Amino acid sequence: MSGHSHWSTIKRKKGAADAKRGKVFSKCAKAITVAAKTGGGDPDMNLRLRYAIDEARSANMPGANIQRAIKKGTGELDDGRQIEEVLYEGYGPGGVAILAEAMTDNRNRTSSDVGKLFERHGGNLGQPGCVAWMFSQKGVITVTGFDDEEQLMDVALAAGAEDLNQTDDGFEVLCAPDAFEAAKKALQEAGIPIERAEVSQVPQNYISLGENDARKVLALLEGLEDHDDVQKVHSNFDVAPEVLEKLQAG
Repeated sequence: MSGHSHWSTIKRKKGAADAKRGKVFSKCAKAITVAAKTGGGDPDMNLRLRYAIDEARSANMPGANIQRAIKKGTGELDDGRQIEEVLYEGYGPGGVAILAEAMTDNRNRTSSDVGKLFERHGGNLGQPGCVAWMFSQKGVITVTGFDDEEQLMDVALAAGAEDLNQTDDGFEVLCAPDAFEAAKKALQEAGIPIERAEVSQVPQNYISLGENDARKVLALLEGLEDHDDVQKVHSNFDVAPEVLEKLQAG
């Protein structure tokens, strides 16, 4: 079992705040549209689309919005926008690695905006490949409100999970992407409550920061996540519990 992951808690709480601000619907729509464009509009035949729809539903996105996004991707609805995927890589204060997944209809605009955000918050936007090697694509299943760690580990490992991380309010089950569906289903059938399940970029190692650098990195990550074109942000940044408490207190 891996160590405690405070950064996971920060990301999850930030995601909840984004949902309250309504930004999440626009980002979910882009993800659905791109998934439908690349793999077709049937979620039973397009795993990426199914994941995008699941994420939209977990954010309570209306079904009509989901269907409209699918139709844009398949070409049934044409608003004239061509959305492309871009991955931005760079370093933040303290040398932490940052990956920002974006979907944009104006690559020049988004690249300029992202570069300015890195610069404004003491980071550096890098060349493609500069930090991506520090991350691995994994299925990540967040479990909260469940205290039987032994049962969770037994069920998860039997379903093909690779690791279990403790978080501030529960656990994260990590698995290879091709074991994600089986692991999620096994936890559900065992009655283990799943708060969130996604295929994400997980850092191979974390860099622990002091309060000053952590505050700067959080400002950079929040700035990136607040951008309309940025879908997801990943970092290998972590903080000690006492530092996290100070940061959350403002």
